[in-house]
Amino acid sequence: MPKMKTKSAAKKRFSLTASGKVKGNVAYKRHCLSNKPQDMKRQARGTFILFKGDADKVKKFYLPNGG
Repeated sequence: MPKMKTKSAAKKRFSLTASGKVKGNVAYKRHCLSNKPQDMKRQARGTFILFKGDADKVKKFYLPNGG
């Protein structure tokens, strides 16, 4: 059976931390920012850690080789 490949789209969107958690970018920061509250834009800065259930799926199906 051939090796599993890492999905290219996931490689660009997610990364793994040293402890094995999955780090991703916060959504809703691309356009129409004048209509969004300042608090929401401030909280959406940087990255965030995915929830455990989502992270398990990303690691199993999209980043099988560690991204």
